[in-house]
Amino acid sequence: MEAIIKNRPGHGAEFIKDLSEPIVGKRDVLIEVAAASVCGTDRELYEWTPSAQAFNLELPVVIGHEVSGTVLEVGSDVTTIAPGDRVALESHVPCLDCYQCRIGNAHNCLNMRILGMHVNGGFAQRTAVPESIVVKLPESVSLEVGSLMESAGVALTALARSGFAGVGGVVVVSGCGPVGLVAIQLSMLFGASHVIAIEPNPYRRAIAESLGAQVLDPSDDVVDYVRTVSGRRGGADVAFEVSAAPSALPTLLEAVRREGDVVTIGHPGSKIPIDIAAYINKKGITLRGVFGRRLWSTWEDLSHLLASGRLDLSWLITHRLNLRDFDHAIELLTGEANKVVLFPNGVLSDNQ
Repeated sequence: MEAIIKNRPGHGAEFIKDLSEPIVGKRDVLIEVAAASVCGTDRELYEWTPSAQAFNLELPVVIGHEVSGTVLEVGSDVTTIAPGDRVALESHVPCLDCYQCRIGNAHNCLNMRILGMHVNGGFAQRTAVPESIVVKLPESVSLEVGSLMESAGVALTALARSGFAGVGGVVVVSGCGPVGLVAIQLSMLFGASHVIAIEPNPYRRAIAESLGAQVLDPSDDVVDYVRTVSGRRGGADVAFEVSAAPSALPTLLEAVRREGDVVTIGHPGSKIPIDIAAYINKKGITLRGVFGRRLWSTWEDLSHLLASGRLDLSWLITHRLNLRDFDHAIELLTGEANKVVLFPNGVLSDNQ
């Protein structure tokens, strides 16, 4: 079986043709992988950055955590999934027994394992995963789009974490990769009066502008622009930090209004100092973080939005590649590309 393996610490990953077939346990589901989207985190794993090392991978491991496919086989104790089901995969594998899982916070499980890091992931022709992370796709949602739901769910969770503070208000999105772009799309859909996007890459700025955002380069006077647009509010109602750039968070803390919200999504590679007295105490800003999606409400809400036709994600895909082209996929992420999707069993036809 063909797969992309991270065998050892250090730069790179290996394409192999002879990986053993997955073993299907009693509570596992065997998936024929249809599409697996390449994430910025996959690039971090490939380059073996400090951010990647902080995940404490269990090597060797098949990487890839944004996955869709068709069920081939289920274990004897599986009750909710059947062969033939079209599915997407949640990337966080909760234990379902710890304190956080028991109180409804399985997305922040105390014993969390992550697909493609601690459990073999989706850059392979087939993968076996726990039933608990398998999500049935609505009939109208293609398998291609199914592979985008994991990352899109991060954006939806970020908006929810802010209490949808941008409804009728001013939203700032720092970083216009796929998650940032979906955050812009959702903010527009949910009724923001202004969405201001900050992005150094001209290609991605153009996409953000096409979605209806007002676009800035980080070198622009972001704070002055946001305060001008927001008028008597004195700043943005909510800002989403998706870039992971160390310089981004201080700018956002200045740009949001008093009693506003800042939600961080990107994982910076180094520690960032915060002036607690100035921003948290005196300005009353609420600072929240996002790691993945809320299980399972994010998936339910995102599925309904996609099935309704009000949300489309297919436009995110700019490149469709075979599994053996993984090195090229990593290169594309730094250039004029948005979502790069790998197809371990061949590129899908239009109706899939």
